[in-house]
Amino acid sequence: MKKVIAFTIIVSAIVIYKAMAVEHVEHQEGAKITFTNDSFDFGDIKEGAVVKTKFEFKNTGNTPLIISQVITSCGCTAPEWPKEPIAPGATGVINVQFDSKHKSGVQRKSITVLSNDIEKHRLIILANVTNQ
Repeated sequence: MKKVIAFTIIVSAIVIYKAMAVEHVEHQEGAKITFTNDSFDFGDIKEGAVVKTKFEFKNTGNTPLIISQVITSCGCTAPEWPKEPIAPGATGVINVQFDSKHKSGVQRKSITVLSNDIEKHRLIILANVTNQ
């Protein structure tokens, strides 16, 4: 009987702790970056072409969003991002340029967005570089 009571107390404590943790996360303050799309496919492009796209986002958090760095997986990919804080509810754009010079075949490049959002975000660009 003592084991059943002890087990019941432990399970109850775990359930209460989990409920408190979920409530804390749901009410956590901070910036939150939400992208309209997190990938873009340029399709077939000729080798040597320089192509551009943009990734639109919104700060869906409740404090200003600050993008500290945008890191690309290749020197052939160049990002531009807002340097000023993005207010809650405001939108912004990360522009990405891909230079296909000396590339061939399917290319998959990642762009990592670092900000004061607690999550790290990864964007992807794809292209099929042809020699024709």
